[in-house]
Amino acid sequence: MRLVADASALVGELTRERGLALIRHESLDLSMTDVIWSEVRHELPRRLRAMARYGHLPASSVDEIYSNLLETIEQRIVVVPQEEYEGMETVARRRIPRDPDDWPTVALALVLETHIWTHDNDFLGCGVATWSTQTLLADLEA
Repeated sequence: MRLVADASALVGELTRERGLALIRHESLDLSMTDVIWSEVRHELPRRLRAMARYGHLPASSVDEIYSNLLETIEQRIVVVPQEEYEGMETVARRRIPRDPDDWPTVALALVLETHIWTHDNDFLGCGVATWSTQTLLADLEA
């Protein structure tokens, strides 16, 4: 199954075993925009530092965990440059009026003729099927 990953799903799931298992699942072909890649690299260390602050992981391991997660992403998710989906910007912006900053994800899904893996309800009704982590896991287990 081919999917475009949104930052909400990636950042939320990279720190969970179920999310890592999903990203590594051999049946998934994941892509993301260069914009999402930048957002993930910004938000993921913040999430890891917060987890360390609340005692969910050792503070001394944050940098190593971050490096390992980036390596996993680089091995399993194709980062697509804006030049490949920017031709769909106008259409994508019309389809996601509640958060026009999310247009790149919609545009890439349209270009690739695929679905979006997200936890963000702003994508609902954009004309592209969306998958939550739970529905994706259930479908892959079936």
